[in-house]
Amino acid sequence: MTRIARAFGAFFCFTVWVFVSGICTGSVRAQSSPYDLRANYDKAEYQVTMRDSVKLFVSVYSPKDKSKKYPILLQRTPYSVGPYGSDAYRSVRGSTEQFARDGYILAFEDVRGQNKSEGKWSEIRPHNPKKAGPADIDESTDTYDTVDWLVKNIANNNGRVGMIGISYPGFYVSSGIVDTHPAIKAASPQAPVSDWFHGDDDHHNGALWLPHSFLFYSGFGRPGKPPLNFGTNDGYQFFLDMGSISNADAQWLKGDVEWWTDMLKHPNFDDFWKDRTILYHLKNIKAATMTVGGWFDAEDLYGALATYRNIETKNPRIPRNMIVMGPWSHGQWSNGPGDRLGDGRFGAATGEFYRKNIELPFFNYYLKDSGTIDLPEAYVFETGSNKWRQFAAWPPKEAKERRLYLLPGGKIGFDAPGNGAGAEFTEYVSDPAKPVASTALARKQLGMPRDYMAEDQRFSASDPSVITFVSEPLREDFTIAGPISSALYASTSGTDSDFIVKLIDVYPDDTPNALDDRDTFKRGGMQFMVRGEPMPARFRKSFEKPVAMTPNKPEKIEFVMPDALHTFGKGHRIMVHIQSSWFPMVARNPQTFVPNTTFATPDQFVKATERIYHTPKMPSSIKVGEIKPAN
Repeated sequence: MTRIARAFGAFFCFTVWVFVSGICTGSVRAQSSPYDLRANYDKAEYQVTMRDSVKLFVSVYSPKDKSKKYPILLQRTPYSVGPYGSDAYRSVRGSTEQFARDGYILAFEDVRGQNKSEGKWSEIRPHNPKKAGPADIDESTDTYDTVDWLVKNIANNNGRVGMIGISYPGFYVSSGIVDTHPAIKAASPQAPVSDWFHGDDDHHNGALWLPHSFLFYSGFGRPGKPPLNFGTNDGYQFFLDMGSISNADAQWLKGDVEWWTDMLKHPNFDDFWKDRTILYHLKNIKAATMTVGGWFDAEDLYGALATYRNIETKNPRIPRNMIVMGPWSHGQWSNGPGDRLGDGRFGAATGEFYRKNIELPFFNYYLKDSGTIDLPEAYVFETGSNKWRQFAAWPPKEAKERRLYLLPGGKIGFDAPGNGAGAEFTEYVSDPAKPVASTALARKQLGMPRDYMAEDQRFSASDPSVITFVSEPLREDFTIAGPISSALYASTSGTDSDFIVKLIDVYPDDTPNALDDRDTFKRGGMQFMVRGEPMPARFRKSFEKPVAMTPNKPEKIEFVMPDALHTFGKGHRIMVHIQSSWFPMVARNPQTFVPNTTFATPDQFVKATERIYHTPKMPSSIKVGEIKPAN
């Protein structure tokens, strides 16, 4: 479930999160379902006792046909397993419908401290690697105890359990397979929350992801209280009027959200965040694992890539570890065709292909001894060419390092700048009072549109606080695979600043407008964003101990953006946008170095002149991995 969805209740939950079956409540249940779960399944509810005597609530749907045994598919969630009552059935669609039709026992659990489960709730409960007795619990022990009870008490199960979950429920899959229960044979953490400081949901490289975090906690963090009425759909002006982020509590939250208060007190990567980073603990995993993510996932693209990578390096004896990445927003693979997103068109029903040809065969092989497992290590969709590709490793071992150099005159080239090539730097003015909009819909939508990552960036290129670099038209296809690294030589007239880098595919002006009779979007000259991320200069040397910039002194600022697999087609151009605000998605940097930017005072928000250098000694560049284009 998306974090914004929970904040705005059932209707907004449906419109944003129609993709994930059975997680939302309210309007989702009111929608007609093509599959009648009640006609084919019995429902029962249980209170399952954990090792510390706390009882967790589990809702179990079992096939009425008792002539054979079935595997159990478990999802653990903080968002409610409702509707509650043995005669109240949930609607199923997409992935969940597929599993129901194929014959699975479906188990849904309210995690500790949420809804009908007992115990104390904890946001991203820290993993406890040093357990000494029954009182030492975490999500791995709760999962272990739940699975142990299910296989011993649910009739007609075949002794095999699979786990699946998207976003926050994806975190419960990742944490639940640490020290895996022997019955768990297959698991799929999908868009799993993994690290709320470096790249998931709340922060990217320590920069606060403002609408996602504030709007989520204004709802999810205030259980039992009526939704807040913000009185506007102008997200840009709403967050600008808020001023310092610390004002959010006095203006709106009124001390109701303990997590929000705690989060703002920890602006750096200290033990507060480290304790909640499950990536460190993804060890002793004995289940076949398939991590799934979307290239355009505004919440947890980082989590999918980081989870796969850490499982791969920490579990050399795992039965299977694979990754699937498609052209999707948050959870879009779970329901719907997946043929388009925002301004992106992908030429085929990628979501349907994934569910039928990847997801179901994976679980059936490990939980039913059914079919074959003709799946690669990495099943990845290549944007630009719109093709599925298979690799023996991710990133592909054959990827060769290439650098895209930012050159004088706003150019991009594959060769570093030479002596006397032109101006030493390109500069722009960043004004916190007039931040660069993060989306063309910033003044029409209070939340963050799920498809902003596939949005045409021409609206942004015209902003005077954005500088652009662009290549000549490519003479042949150019395909990149793997992480994208930025190495900027930059200075600011202030003492702190954010540097946002966007890598963009510029379509030729004569690109046809329509791909089908539904498509009226003008594609000629489109600036399609492949990847974009912020980097606060304060963290250029350490996320634990930020340091100020010296005014007007150029320094190297390096950071890694999440992976991509994309082909810049022949005749296309490669473009890079650089700016120092991305609002309201990223909270404004005051551009004055302060201990905690979220508590900056009005006088600390200052204009700054930013410079990006492009000389032989300071060659700003973007590093990518190049592979051969698909056939």
